[in-house]
Amino acid sequence: MNPSATVRLILVRHGETAANRDMRYIGSRDDELTERGKQQAQQLAAALQPLPISAVYSSPRRRAQETAAPIAAIHELVVTTADPLRESAFGAWEGLSRAEVLAHSADSAAQLHAWEADPTIAPPGGESIAAMHQRVSLYAGQVCKQHAGETIVLVSHVGPLKALVAATLGVAVGAARSMFLDPATISVVDWAGERRILRLFNSHAHLGWTAARWMES
Repeated sequence: MNPSATVRLILVRHGETAANRDMRYIGSRDDELTERGKQQAQQLAAALQPLPISAVYSSPRRRAQETAAPIAAIHELVVTTADPLRESAFGAWEGLSRAEVLAHSADSAAQLHAWEADPTIAPPGGESIAAMHQRVSLYAGQVCKQHAGETIVLVSHVGPLKALVAATLGVAVGAARSMFLDPATISVVDWAGERRILRLFNSHAHLGWTAARWMES
């Protein structure tokens, strides 16, 4: 891999929101961070301070912007809002948990099971995982061309970040369902065109070993 052409992508999932704690579908909703989420944003900024970061890009959603701001500030940068980094829209399922969708009606349960089995199927009024994967991967390729040889931060959501990991590994986007990203975690990808390496995944070292969601479940 040519270092001069490689972009180091620091992939950051936004900090905790109340809906995250309840495992609810939030895509288009503009939820803010909890107090814990704001603390996580500061922990992220401190963890990333030693790195030679040249740009910070963020989803337009408030939860991502609030996470990106301290990271950019500690590097004396301005957050660049990037709409392609937004989460998938969940349409009629926005704000609901999986259990609530399943309990709503037989049709809702069937739609949910179909969506979970086929990434080309979208929630009612929402966006499919395949469409989101295409938009995020295309954007990553574009932004990497602007930052050859640099380290940049992408602050986004669980869906888009897992899509980028799937693209890095060269696996079908449906494989992302077998990945879990905790809030405010760091993943690292070295991206050089079609040559990509996953360096780190779902790191929560800066938050503390017992702070990860999987430790609670």
